[in-house]
Amino acid sequence: MKKVVAYFSASGTTAEKAKALAKIAGADLKEIVPKEKYTSRDLNWMDKKSRSSLESADEDCRPAIEGGSFNLSGYDRVYIGFPIWWYTAPRVIQSFIETNDLSGKEIYLFATSGGSDAAKALSDMKKLYPTLSFMGASLLNGPVTKDIGG
Repeated sequence: MKKVVAYFSASGTTAEKAKALAKIAGADLKEIVPKEKYTSRDLNWMDKKSRSSLESADEDCRPAIEGGSFNLSGYDRVYIGFPIWWYTAPRVIQSFIETNDLSGKEIYLFATSGGSDAAKALSDMKKLYPTLSFMGASLLNGPVTKDIGG
């Protein structure tokens, strides 16, 4: 089974977990990079006018991704990683899902968070993309010791 870990990391925390998961799972690694990088000001969740706050509140927001879509045709399993923003995945994850063909692939979500779990992100993705095979979601705040896909 061919695997890939695709991740978005605004501060480096999720990147660290993605790299560890890719190594343990024997997966390729691809970074989801927004065309417009997030600054620390953009990430200020206490500011209702910060970019991340405005994007999270806008259900139609789909930040552009550098390089557009990835070639995922040879992969059977896709791990998608991100920091939890407002209890769910950042909108850039929806951009990634909508610009890539994930049909027929096992999809495992993983997240990092200061206080939320990944359950709402999984529920949201299943509702938004009912034809895709979301197999589960894991919070990876501690050491990555196993393949979350089993």
